Parts: sequence; C-alpha cells; structure tokens
Amino acid sequence: MSLSDFQEIRDMVQKFAEAEVAPLAHDIDKNQQIPAELIAKLGENGLLGSYIPEEYGGAGMDYTSYSLIVEELSKACASTGVLVSAHTSLCVWPILAFGTEEQKKKYLPRLASGEHIGCFALSEPGAGSDAGSLTTFAEDKGDHYEITGMKNWITNGREADIAIVFAKTTKTPNYKGISAFIVETATEGYSIVKIEDKLGIKGSSTAQLAFDSVKVPKENLLGDYEKGFRVAMATLDGGRIGIASQALGIARAAFEYARKYTTERIQFGAPLSNLQGVQFMLADMSTKIAASKLLIYEASRLKDEKKNYTKESAHAKLFAAEASMWIATKAVQLCGGNGYTKEYPVERYFRDAKITEIYEGTSEVQRIVIAANEIKEVQ
Repeated sequence: MSLSDFQEIRDMVQKFAEAEVAPLAHDIDKNQQIPAELIAKLGENGLLGSYIPEEYGGAGMDYTSYSLIVEELSKACASTGVLVSAHTSLCVWPILAFGTEEQKKKYLPRLASGEHIGCFALSEPGAGSDAGSLTTFAEDKGDHYEITGMKNWITNGREADIAIVFAKTTKTPNYKGISAFIVETATEGYSIVKIEDKLGIKGSSTAQLAFDSVKVPKENLLGDYEKGFRVAMATLDGGRIGIASQALGIARAAFEYARKYTTERIQFGAPLSNLQGVQFMLADMSTKIAASKLLIYEASRLKDEKKNYTKESAHAKLFAAEASMWIATKAVQLCGGNGYTKEYPVERYFRDAKITEIYEGTSEVQRIVIAANEIKEVQ
C-alpha cells in the first residue's frame, strides 16, 4: 500500500473516532462498558476485520493499516482501542495464521462483521508471564476434548463469543504439552466468574473465566496438537504491535491536550507555553511520540512483509508504552490541579496509559525478549 492509502485510512478512522467514539469516552470510562451500539458500528465500518481477507468477509487491509486503526481509536478512547486490538490481533490473527480452511470459513466472517467478538485466554491465576506453567487441562474424550480450568485477565471476556483457549493436553511442568483451541463461549460449562474493577481502560472488560468440562469438538483444535505454545508466542508478537499502537494513541491524546491547555492557560500575564520549562516538556513529549511511531510502523512493515519481527515488536511495545506513561504523567503535571480532576481528560489518559506497560508482556518481559534476540544474533 502507498502512503496516500495509509493516509486515507487514517483520515477515515479519525473521522469515525471523532464522531462516534470520542463523545462517548467519558461515559464509557464512568459506566465501565462499551455500548453494544458502538461495537456494532465498529463492525459495520470494517474496523473489526481490518486485515481479514475479503474472501472471509474482511476489509483486506494489511497489518500497518490495523496499527493505524488502533492508534486512532485509542486516541479517542483507549477502552475502545483495546477491544479492537484484542479482538483482531489475539483472536482473528491466530485463526487466520494457524486455522484450517474450514475454521476460517466458519469463524472469520462472523468476527469480521462484529456478529462475534473474540478473546484470547492464556493467563491463569498462577500463570501470567510464565505461560508454560498453566494448569488448564483438555482431556481427550475420543470425538471431543473437555477443558477444565481457570483463566485470568481476559480482555473482552464479557463480550466474547469466541475464545482462543490454551490448555495442556499432556500434564508437563513446562510449555510442552500445550494445545490451542477455538472455543465458543455459549458452550455449557463456560462461565464468567468476575469482571475486574481496574485502574484504567475501565470500559474494556477484563474477566476471570471458568471452564468446567467444556466440550470442544476435535475439529476446533487450532494448529498442531501440543504446539499451542508456538501459537501463543507468535500471536503475542503481533499483539504487542497493537498495544504499542494503543499506547501511541493515548500519548498523542495526552500531548495534544497538554499543548492546547498550556497555550491557553494564562499565568503571570502570559501563556504557560511561554515558559522554557514547559516548552522543554512539550518538546520531549513530541520527540517520544515521533520515535514511537517509527518503531511501530517498522514492526508493522516487517510483519506485512512476512519477515521476523519479534525483536522489533518488543522494541515498539517497550518504548511506546513507557513513553505513553511518561507523557500522560507530564500532561497531568502541566494541567496542574485541573489535570487531577475527572473534569479534564488527562486524568483518564494517565490511568489508561499504565496498563500498556503491563499487559501482553510487561516492560521487563520486553527487555528479556530484546536481549535474547540481540545475544542470539552474535552466537
């Protein structure tokens, strides 16, 4: 795709976000829920199936376009941005990458249209960053599997119709023996235990899920038997780009608000932006945003070109997340007491930014991934 194509997509999503998402952002945060009507509009406008091929009902875009979509939606409302990110990169992508033709034909059109929302169920009460220690078990019953266990911190858990679930099919002490499954959440035995009350992205549901002998047909095994860890890690590589894009959107929103505020706020007879200390903060914010963009777009380009992008996605996620938290913190500071109140959106940006340093691999995990890849290159 050309630069003009990307700009056209950005303009389209920006207009949608400004008209349909931004006016609802405060209430989404306050009510801790994204309206079903908005989710339906996301589907109608092709934003839930951006890189699903047209033959499966999607918009046929590339991953870079998807990154732009998440960035613009997150600038308007981080909760809405992550609903799209988790749905697309964590549920749609593994089916597209590892699914059989029958699985793609059955599930992708519904996910593209928004008829179904997807989630990714890997983490457990005792297995977060250490994904290999999960205990959810899928017992082979001949013509089907029965999954039993608990999953924690599942984004879109409340809304999901389809879950990509990881479970051991052989009880091992490590990542070996993990298989991936496509699970329809209407299946008997599947239940939502609770919805977390979080610091930020409050409109995005984060659920604890229970699986009580949930029957899954054999044909819903995703990828090769006991190669689920590979499915999970490959999926998270792309998911990191989505979270980096979310972080960038939040950072841009915080920066633009702080920039406007400091040029309009008069203190000691002049705008705050006349003060050199304020100018330096704005300059650093702008620079971190520019660097985040380049890292994200480079990782997206490599993914689109089907090249290895593990290190680059970790670069993007690490830098953009930490930049977003820094920028949101400075935005609150620049708005002073006003920035600490819920009347001003920078308070929400501050709360929303924090999670980008934690989910889909903490900043510490990203550093491990980057270092491991750097060392591997010289061995």
